[in-house]
Amino acid sequence: MLSSVAGAIGGTAVEGYAHLIQVALTPVFLLTAVAGFLNVFTGRLARVADRVNAMTRDRTDGKALGAGLSVNIDSLRRRTVALQAAVVLGGTSGAFTCAATVTIFIGALGANLVSLLLFVEFGMAMLSLFGALGCFVAEMLIASRVMIAEIGRDAAQGETARTR
Repeated sequence: MLSSVAGAIGGTAVEGYAHLIQVALTPVFLLTAVAGFLNVFTGRLARVADRVNAMTRDRTDGKALGAGLSVNIDSLRRRTVALQAAVVLGGTSGAFTCAATVTIFIGALGANLVSLLLFVEFGMAMLSLFGALGCFVAEMLIASRVMIAEIGRDAAQGETARTR
């Protein structure tokens, strides 16, 4: 085992293992980025949940809710679905990144087909991360569209109030 790692690198066993650790640490940077994205996704999901809870509280307290309520509820539902998909895909990306790291270590033991497995795992990690970012962008667009519509409604109501 020591000689296989050293032989693959062309040096001593210590140099071989040092190189193996360097290569295995590379996916950790991707894993750190995925963790950062997951933090952002779950933070936004918590904010959406807070809005839904506030709207539910207002409805149960008997407060009059505006005409745009159904549009707002629908947008919050779509945002929740997009963020849930982003979290799942981000988690999947992290799992595939971890699997790729383990595969690097297994490959050092001389297992066959490791390079193909590593290619598939890292490829799936990147595709999952790409999908998570796409879902996040979709959620941002939904939130922006609703916010712009609310600003337009508020501006129109302000104009109506000033003309009276």
